[in-house]
Amino acid sequence: MSKPDPTSAPAPGELPRGLAPLYWFSALNALSFQPVLSSPMVLYAKSLGASATVLGVLAGMMPFLVITQLPAARFVNRVGYRRFVLGGWSFRVVTIFLLAVVPLCSFLDETTRLILVLSFLFLFNVSRGASSCAWLPWITELIPAPARGRHFARDQFCMNGASVLSFAFSGWLLGAQGKPWEFAVVFLLAALAGAVSLPVLKAIPDVEPPPEADGGVGPVPWLELSAHPPFRRLLWVNVTWSLAYGGLTTFVVKYLRDGAGLRADLILYFMSVSFVGGLASPWLAGPRLDRLGSKPMLGFTMFLGLLIGLGWMLSAGGAIQPGWGVAIPLMLLLGLTNALFSASNNRLAMQIVPRMGRNHFFALFMVVWQITLGLSPVMWGLLLDAIGERSGSALGMHWNRYSIYFGLVTLAFVVAFATCRRLEEPRAAEVQALVRELLVDEPRRWWSLVTGR
Repeated sequence: MSKPDPTSAPAPGELPRGLAPLYWFSALNALSFQPVLSSPMVLYAKSLGASATVLGVLAGMMPFLVITQLPAARFVNRVGYRRFVLGGWSFRVVTIFLLAVVPLCSFLDETTRLILVLSFLFLFNVSRGASSCAWLPWITELIPAPARGRHFARDQFCMNGASVLSFAFSGWLLGAQGKPWEFAVVFLLAALAGAVSLPVLKAIPDVEPPPEADGGVGPVPWLELSAHPPFRRLLWVNVTWSLAYGGLTTFVVKYLRDGAGLRADLILYFMSVSFVGGLASPWLAGPRLDRLGSKPMLGFTMFLGLLIGLGWMLSAGGAIQPGWGVAIPLMLLLGLTNALFSASNNRLAMQIVPRMGRNHFFALFMVVWQITLGLSPVMWGLLLDAIGERSGSALGMHWNRYSIYFGLVTLAFVVAFATCRRLEEPRAAEVQALVRELLVDEPRRWWSLVTGR
């Protein structure tokens, strides 16, 4: 295996040289998975008559099948990081090509095509889930601790920039309704981006996995791992965050489509705006994560999530109109919140997970996070279908299935904020310090730069 060149060791707090393929892969990976796992696939499933529960299953399948990391983690050190990820990603690309064929199968009825979509997505997510258990251990060995905040900020920038392009193109191509051949083209381009990402993935520097005490053949003490105090508290943060955030992207799309009556292309343009919000994460995160810690940033993301839930609740309840002036700021916040959470959450996991048993710690971390993220849209979908067309008015609001859902999401973010305050992180600042820096110190610096005072 190739190893990073010690002669090119970075200065403290700086990223190592030779990592350009890592960030190119992040962008190409986003171009590949976004159409398959996000709004374009939701809209295609809707065109086949999928119910809210089916949409919840579709949205929850990817995070739920991360459970395959638990048995797969045992084999990572034997196979090697890069080889393990490359194998899973290659199979995943094949399934995207198969998905691209489904919209062209007009000789099949809609129910059969929907079953095929769910079957290929199952295969896609099994391969993704198992192979991704090598990703965080690989990045932990590759990126030095003082530079991980910078790395995740840059990674989120690349991923969100590519996602903007993906959604904008999908919106332009699909138009108001989206014809079967247009969905096929969207999925085919996703498959081609995935194919191009494979040689880029192979160019990322590989590192030797650390040796395991028992050679990786002994029983894994999962309960003992989950009981490690700092790790346990981070798991609770991930559970509460996932319950709050898990269904948002899916059911915002459903609300805009069915509740607000927007066209498919406008919905995709709105969703592309959410990734524009994610592009701000390097400015908000980056050095701040390494300097102030992950804990205040996680608390800040929960507060932003509360604002998002409240805004959509007021829109769905008729208190404000769901026009451009409301949807665009909420979408910007949605993308920003997800990017900040992903960066600070992964960084904190790297900080507190012990080196011994790292693969299994990371596998458990991802499974708890993603399983809850997968169950969340299924749960919310069942709730939306159970409420159905029932509605009523109270407190100056029209309470229907969408306003009730967004109201409960708002409360879930309040609970998530409370769990963040119990996190353990050495030398982390309080969330007030981050807010003061963003709302007071940063504007003051910009004012001094502009006025020269």
